[in-house]
Amino acid sequence: MTQWLRYQHQGRDGLGQVQGDLIAVYSGDLFNQPKATGETLKLSEVTIDIPCTPSKMVAMVDNFYALVTKLEHAVPAEPLYFLKGNNSFLAANQVIRTPKSYAGKVVYEGELGIVIGKSCYQVSEQEASNAIFGYTCINDVTAIEILNRDPGYAQWTRSKSFNTFGVFGPYITTDVDPSKLHIKTILNDQERQNYPIADMIFPPAKLVSLISQDVPLLPGDIIACGTSVGVGSMKPGSNVSIIIDGVGRLDNRFE
Repeated sequence: MTQWLRYQHQGRDGLGQVQGDLIAVYSGDLFNQPKATGETLKLSEVTIDIPCTPSKMVAMVDNFYALVTKLEHAVPAEPLYFLKGNNSFLAANQVIRTPKSYAGKVVYEGELGIVIGKSCYQVSEQEASNAIFGYTCINDVTAIEILNRDPGYAQWTRSKSFNTFGVFGPYITTDVDPSKLHIKTILNDQERQNYPIADMIFPPAKLVSLISQDVPLLPGDIIACGTSVGVGSMKPGSNVSIIIDGVGRLDNRFE
């Protein structure tokens, strides 16, 4: 297992591997054989950035059996997804903010993120598996009252693409078996979500393969795998954490 992050230190952007309380600094492209510089930094001395810069975030709907059952939806025959605006991306420890144009409820959604490491288009499941670089934590924040406000059109992209609503990181973790992972969401020290990735309708390699039939995926792109039961609203002043043991812990404040 290796954990990669991007950071800012003394006005410069950097790339590195997390090694306990230290960062082993690397140079080059994360997805094209980066090289160790031999330098280290203290993790406490840097500002963590988003761990990659996706050309797009593909976000799933109704991808867990437990949630589909609760909502009394049909199990989808193919992935249901939307694109989350790139303007929404936010790093760990940064503040999620309510947009000025919206006064309704804002909800958290703890999710697993698949990070693409190789360009792939119309690939098989085996090729898709080889294209997965690693995994990250996601909080797919949603202005929930906008989503179904118009009965003629569900506004997935709009309700989920406000600035600061696409939270992910702090790391990209490689060499983990996603089928053994659990996702927890903690809101103000109270556990709100706790569900297994094994309940996913379209598991990671299949998901990447199926989405790639429609959309070319590029290194750094992220697929947000969707959430399960336990989604709820956040009040201003709340602290929210998405915890995936073996992947990372994504902490943010909501205002």
